[in-house]
Amino acid sequence: QVQLVESGGGLVQAGDSLTLSCAASGRTFSSRTMGWFRQAPGKEREFVARINWSGSSTYYADSVKGRFTIFSDSAKSTVYLRMNSLKPEDTAVYYCATTNRGTIVTSENEYRYWGQGTQVTVSS
Repeated sequence: QVQLVESGGGLVQAGDSLTLSCAASGRTFSSRTMGWFRQAPGKEREFVARINWSGSSTYYADSVKGRFTIFSDSAKSTVYLRMNSLKPEDTAVYYCATTNRGTIVTSENEYRYWGQGTQVTVSS
């Protein structure tokens, strides 16, 4: 199994920045891709961004492209999500997840292991 622990969430104002972290442990050799998802109140969980552990391949949802950056530190088995120019509509619980798929995977059904989530609240 792979254990994932997110951190870095909080309450910020619109326009602020925040960086989330996701530390992986356990059978990390089975993990090829890391993804960030989010779930706003009353909405379904949605894909935000993904990266392979080497950092050579990233992919973003259109809603965050240009504002969010996903990057990885394979030596620390940690993936980050840098969020700039935050908007109230970015308010959600953010989850990291991992899959052994090496391709660009945006469906949550393809991700096997999940973290517990971290709350991000953006006030207007």
